[in-house]
Amino acid sequence: MKCRHCQSQDMGPFLDLGTAPPSNSYVRKADLGKPELWYPLVIRVCNECLLVQTEDFASRETFFSESYAYFSSFSTSWLGHAEAYVAAMAERLGLDSTSRVVEIAANDGYLLQYVKARGIPCLGVEPTASTAAAAREKGIEIVEDFFGVALAARLASDGWGADLMAANNVLAHVPDINDFVAGFTRLLKPAGVATFEFPHLLNMVTEAQFDTAYHEHYSYLSLIAVERIFAANGLRVFDVETTPWHGGSLRVFADRADTAAHPVSESVAALLATETAAGMRQPAFYAGFQATAQRVRNDFVEFLIDCQRQGLKVAAYGAAAKGNTLLNFAGVKPDLLSFVVDKNPAKQGTFLPGSRIPIVSEDVLKSEKPERVVILPWNLQTEIKRQLSYITDWDGKFVTAVPSLTVHP
Repeated sequence: MKCRHCQSQDMGPFLDLGTAPPSNSYVRKADLGKPELWYPLVIRVCNECLLVQTEDFASRETFFSESYAYFSSFSTSWLGHAEAYVAAMAERLGLDSTSRVVEIAANDGYLLQYVKARGIPCLGVEPTASTAAAAREKGIEIVEDFFGVALAARLASDGWGADLMAANNVLAHVPDINDFVAGFTRLLKPAGVATFEFPHLLNMVTEAQFDTAYHEHYSYLSLIAVERIFAANGLRVFDVETTPWHGGSLRVFADRADTAAHPVSESVAALLATETAAGMRQPAFYAGFQATAQRVRNDFVEFLIDCQRQGLKVAAYGAAAKGNTLLNFAGVKPDLLSFVVDKNPAKQGTFLPGSRIPIVSEDVLKSEKPERVVILPWNLQTEIKRQLSYITDWDGKFVTAVPSLTVHP
């Protein structure tokens, strides 16, 4: 295995979750009698550039197909985050009707709808047909393709040189991270700004968030690694913020290294110092994560078996990718977890990949009244607890498995 950034073959261990099907490849009822494709889910760290990354066993088209079922707009709190981001960037950068905003991985238009509402010209790049169609229904112009240098050059020639480029939760999803980042250098205007949001590797390790590992996540990112990757591809990090999203994320601000149009914030050096103090430049930081994942798995399985012995019905909420990682690593099937509820109609009536647990509407939760409801997307637990607060009517309780097994009062 070679590092996808620096090509080094000096790779150390990080996490081995065995094998699993693609986490967003939901199974239709008509296909329950057919086999699924399972791929090794092994993650290593490059000892040269410190990029944590999956081993590649399939093309990106396998994971980001036309039936891709992740729609950002089903989370109201995430919509609020997107709207606040647009307001902040419009003020900070002075965006108006003469500006150009390009979002990479625009999904269903969850963010660009707020750009459009402000009268700022915008364009989304989104390779999955299902979400691209949803964005177009909102009146957003979408280029249905994967982003990289070639597409950036074409967009620049079409007049889409960007004042702002947004890339939320996509930097981790690209197999050729060098080509992807270099595309931003090609499309940004001389004083343009690119922002990247992604889960922070430091939180993944310290908060036992091993379930954020799945095949669609090719990289797991620290600022140490990102700064190096950006510099090698013509970008310069000039600011960084932390956000609570997805268990703790970074928002990295970058501009073109050849113009260096923005002053460098002290926050960059401060966060690099935090990562260094945590040991992220040393192999030991990465080598102990396997035991953490196994502890979470074992505690979760013991909980489910104990509930079965007590005659307690257990269901789950949120047919999320991270939930599929947990369930498949733990070997959980419908005998231990009856069903999972999800708001997305595209998922309802299908089955979770690997575990084959049925995905149902919220009406089933109300009729079945399970005593325990496992919140699989634990990063949204505040929103979900509020939405499903009525389970207390039948003495139901919420459960989260990460960072440790917790039955919530």
